[in-house]
Amino acid sequence: MPAAPSPAHGAASTDARRPAGDPVDTTTDQAARSSAEKAREKAWKIDLREIGRRAGSMREWDKTLPALAGWGVEMIGVPEGAPVHLRLRLESVMEGVLVSGQVELPVTGQCARCLDPLEDTLTFDVQELYAYSGSTTEATSEEDEVRRIDGESLDLAPLVRDTVVLTLPLSPTCTPDCAGLCVDCGERLDDLPADHSHEVIDPRWAGLAARLADPDTTDSADRPQPGSASRTNPEEN
Repeated sequence: MPAAPSPAHGAASTDARRPAGDPVDTTTDQAARSSAEKAREKAWKIDLREIGRRAGSMREWDKTLPALAGWGVEMIGVPEGAPVHLRLRLESVMEGVLVSGQVELPVTGQCARCLDPLEDTLTFDVQELYAYSGSTTEATSEEDEVRRIDGESLDLAPLVRDTVVLTLPLSPTCTPDCAGLCVDCGERLDDLPADHSHEVIDPRWAGLAARLADPDTTDSADRPQPGSASRTNPEEN
C-alpha cells in the first residue's frame, strides 16, 4: 500500500485550512481589546504619592486622556477613545484631596428634531473632594455621597463620566431653532420653502377624488356609448 503523502508534498496544513473567523483569532482580538481598555482605565488614575498628605500641598495636572466607553445619554455622548483635555489642580487638605479645574471633550450624536448627525465640544468645570480612608468625611458620609481615595491613587474617570451625563441634553438639537421634519413627507422643514404643505383629503372621499383626478378611470357605465344617441320612441308620440 502506498504511503500517505506528507504535508510537504501538497497536503494543506491545519493552520492553512483554518477559516478566517477561527475562535483562536477572536479570542486574541478580545484579549487585545481588553488590554487596551485596561490601559485606558489605568491612565485615569492619579498617583498621589507626589502630592503627599501635608495640607496645602498642590499639583497642577494638564493632560489629555482617552474617553472610556459609556460616557453619554441615548442621543448624544463622548465617542470611546476621544481625546479629553483636563486642566486640573489637585490640593491636599485635611480630609483628602480637592480636585478642581476644567474639562474639555468632543461629543457626537443625533438631532432629536431632524435626526441629522451633530458634533460639538463640551466644556465644564469640576470640583470634587476625594476623601482619605478613615477620615471623618468618609466615616460620616454615605458611600455614594463622597468619592474615596483608593490606596495611593484616585480615579478621575467616574467624576468626569458623571458630570458629562448630567451636563448633556436629553434632547440635543443641531441648532436651537431647528424646525424638525415634515410629518407628511419626512423632509427637513429648514430645507423646504416656507409655504410647503400637503393637501389633506378626508379618507372617506379619497376614492372619489382619485376618480375625479383621472377621467380615464370613470366607470364606462357612466359614459354615453357611441351610437346610443337618444331617440324618441314612436309609441310615446
